[in-house]
Amino acid sequence: MKKVLGGLLGALLLALSSITANAADKLTLQLQWVTQAQFAGYYVAKDKGYYADEDLDVTIKPGGPDIAPPQVLAGGGADLMLNWMPSALAAREKGVPIVNIAQPFKSSGLQLTCRKETGIKSPADFRGKTIGVWFFGNEYPFLSWMSQLGIPTNGGSDGVTILKQGFNVDPILQKQADCISTMTYNEYWQVIDAGLTPDDLVVFKYQDQGVATLEDGIYVLEDRLKDASFKDQMVRFVRASMKGWKWAESNPDGAAEIVLDNDATGAQTEKHQKRMMGEIAKLTAGSNGALEPADFDRTVATLLKGGSDPVITKKPVGAWTHEITDAALK
Repeated sequence: MKKVLGGLLGALLLALSSITANAADKLTLQLQWVTQAQFAGYYVAKDKGYYADEDLDVTIKPGGPDIAPPQVLAGGGADLMLNWMPSALAAREKGVPIVNIAQPFKSSGLQLTCRKETGIKSPADFRGKTIGVWFFGNEYPFLSWMSQLGIPTNGGSDGVTILKQGFNVDPILQKQADCISTMTYNEYWQVIDAGLTPDDLVVFKYQDQGVATLEDGIYVLEDRLKDASFKDQMVRFVRASMKGWKWAESNPDGAAEIVLDNDATGAQTEKHQKRMMGEIAKLTAGSNGALEPADFDRTVATLLKGGSDPVITKKPVGAWTHEITDAALK
């Protein structure tokens, strides 16, 4: 009897040892905003088992209006974060050692949407107008653009009055602002759904104005890349995430449905998410996950042109690396 019990105990310990040895590495990803198709690639990678195939157990943490991803990352609340590069570089210059390890988004979706009835036909017509701008790090591209145009942002007939915009489109609907910040994949369509038509609007895409900056990159803390084990986890995470993104590009409706399945709030609609995913696919198209140095240089040049109050004061050194994507894309 003792031999039988001993054998069972030994088998149990061996099984537990095997489970422990094969346990997936746990990672937490902090999103920049709430659960929506903007982050479809990560939800697809989780849902389709791409992370599991790489021995990763990934927790995806939604963001929100009061959540600053760089602060979450610096405070140890996540292993990776998604962030717009202006915000990440500003945080890096202020002492948070953030590094871009991958760039799934190739193009910018940021734009200003204005009521045509205001008489705005070109950026020169912004003078004397009220413009809604997002903050929490999202204001940097706009401030750099105005600086390059030589338009003050402290009001007056020669400058623009900035309305600190909430994450909704009420200011343009209620005529509190002449223009508001929108994304091609989200708020623009909220304006349309609210009753305005494309003919009622004038849109200025940052991409077309030559001031587009990189959005939705994957960032980690620089010191953690000194750990070989963590670097290996990042290689596997990026490889699985890009697989998720390419599936989402090819299957936008399916990706939107996966996002909806992961929306714990139930706030998103099928129509909006499917439309959003179609627009998001245009922004990730052409990216294999590796940051293009020319895109980084363009972003930095835009941010440095900030007049007396630039977003960053010098070109960052060590703010991105190809080490992870080089290994992930082999």
